[in-house]
Amino acid sequence: MPSIDETLGQYSELFILLAAMAYTVAFIAFCWDLATSSKTIRSVESRLAREQSEPKVLAGAGGGSAAGSAGRAGAGAPVETADEAMVYTRERRVAARIGVAVTIVAALVHAAGVISRAIAAHRVPWGNMYEFCTTGGLIVAVVFLLVLTRKDVRFLGSFVIGLVVIMLCAAAIGFPTPVAHLVPALQSYWLIIHVSIAVIASALFTLTFAMSVLQLLQANREARARAGQPERMGFLRLVPSALSLENFAYRVNAIAFVLWTFTLMAGAIWAEKAWGRYWGWDTKEVWTFVIWVVYAGYLHARATRGWTGTRAAWLSIVGYLCVVFNFTIVNVFFSGLHSYSGIQ
Repeated sequence: MPSIDETLGQYSELFILLAAMAYTVAFIAFCWDLATSSKTIRSVESRLAREQSEPKVLAGAGGGSAAGSAGRAGAGAPVETADEAMVYTRERRVAARIGVAVTIVAALVHAAGVISRAIAAHRVPWGNMYEFCTTGGLIVAVVFLLVLTRKDVRFLGSFVIGLVVIMLCAAAIGFPTPVAHLVPALQSYWLIIHVSIAVIASALFTLTFAMSVLQLLQANREARARAGQPERMGFLRLVPSALSLENFAYRVNAIAFVLWTFTLMAGAIWAEKAWGRYWGWDTKEVWTFVIWVVYAGYLHARATRGWTGTRAAWLSIVGYLCVVFNFTIVNVFFSGLHSYSGIQ
């Protein structure tokens, strides 16, 4: 008969699998939302362009007013301007609402998987790469949902939830790890402090990575529009301007950088308690510092050197690629004191 811990571990894996499936449905819903909404806006703009190119007789008095048009749009009548088409589309994005609802359900199931893993292991659920991926993915989804309560960022849904699906697939396929006790060096309260902050910072870096990629796409679209060239990705009509994305990513990166700084400092204190030195040029330590330098350079260059626009976005993307490299390549292929991947 399997023990209670083994049974909980099996349930945890099942919950993670179900969460991954639910996130996939949410990802499809968000992608469908972008496709259908952008199609609606393009069709309205095409109709308006045809009407402007043809002579027409004005209908009754008030028929062309903005208030009258907005009222008809609200009642389900055809919209009259491209801006009203944007509002009309945002208010009726059924697929986006489905995506948010499914994401909430997936996050609850995901949380059940992470919590059951913690109970089965009798410790915090981030002691190896499998647990770091599953817990990190949960935090990414939760942060996304929390931001949604203050700001309409459903346009990020396909990118953010897509990354969560990748994280869960990487955990289940690339880093499968049974429930086990930690190595002696990790049996410390610093595991809760140091790694939990690192997970939160990595989750925020994941969000800013998605925003920086969108910023580059939006900047390209805006440049093509200024040059009078046809647009290629209509879904970007639902995305804020490149400048808005950049400012939002900068603010989130600033918060994540503070957390990563604390991660670096807490790691040094933990290293002194575990190994008797604050810094030893271990591969993991070096790349943690490299990440700190890249994001420090990003914040400094944008704040004082005028590195805005695409240059800032690329620096943010490079920083996240360093985070991914530190988590995957360094953990798997480099030996050292931080070799806690748990991969068999």
